[in-house]
Amino acid sequence: MQRTLARKARLSGIGVHGGHPATVTVLPAPCDTGVRFVRLDVEDRDNLIDARFDGVTDTALCTCIGNDDGVKVSTIEHLMAALAGCGIDNALVEVDGPEVPIMDGSAKPFLAALLAAGTIEQDEPLRAIRILKPVSVSLGDKTAELLPAERFEIEYDIDFTDAAIGRQHRAERFTGDAFIRDYADSRTFCTLGDVEALRKMGFARGGTLQNAIVVDRGRVLNREGLRHRDEFVRHKMLDAVGDLALAGVPIIGRYRGVRAGHDMTNRLLRALFADPTAWRYEEIEDRGLVALDHATHHAPPRRAVA
Repeated sequence: MQRTLARKARLSGIGVHGGHPATVTVLPAPCDTGVRFVRLDVEDRDNLIDARFDGVTDTALCTCIGNDDGVKVSTIEHLMAALAGCGIDNALVEVDGPEVPIMDGSAKPFLAALLAAGTIEQDEPLRAIRILKPVSVSLGDKTAELLPAERFEIEYDIDFTDAAIGRQHRAERFTGDAFIRDYADSRTFCTLGDVEALRKMGFARGGTLQNAIVVDRGRVLNREGLRHRDEFVRHKMLDAVGDLALAGVPIIGRYRGVRAGHDMTNRLLRALFADPTAWRYEEIEDRGLVALDHATHHAPPRRAVA
């Protein structure tokens, strides 16, 4: 069945690009709502934004979504990955500004708050998108594709010139709590040169070594080092989980990315939905097919529900 939160979850931090304080509150929502964002600071226009692939307005530095009135919210991908990772199908996300807080640069803080809030089963069956035939998009040396598979899987290749990152490959059949256990804590990353260039353009004002891995000429500058030997490719897979969640429902299929990112994943979803012969909706009884088994994630006691 579909799931939503048992009670609200709230997190505060800083917007990585604007550098301003940001608070996000995730609330329960009715069946078939999907994920919807509300800009609390916008009162003169429609402030409701559906988290959908066709509402993506920018993918240059993060994933940004907007509505027909031009109201936008950016850096949603880590929160979207956490919602998918918790198996939360329906949620209302209130944000008090244009950015979701970056937290530590991973999905882990969002995940912890959502798991603490708990989930409840709803009255409508869960639908998923089953991939029926390969769909692929390419741009230069970047490729993203969706292939038929019996469950949700991701395979990813990255190749960066800085030796601290280099080439990394990883593949995962997401079963049980694999995302929560092995991917959620992997942080976003960049080079020191990227930081300097972005700040000259007015971006990354909130970026620090506390919310991103920074590398420079073969060195990881973060004092604590890496959380995983291949944290870089794991984070790209985390991003893919969040960006694929903009399909609106879970996907049964294999995502493969080569040097891909937010842009390529969004192009892929647009190509998928443009070809009705490549997919179909179907009701599923085993949530494990789309990454998670909720046997260990019970709702909190009823007295704690807000």
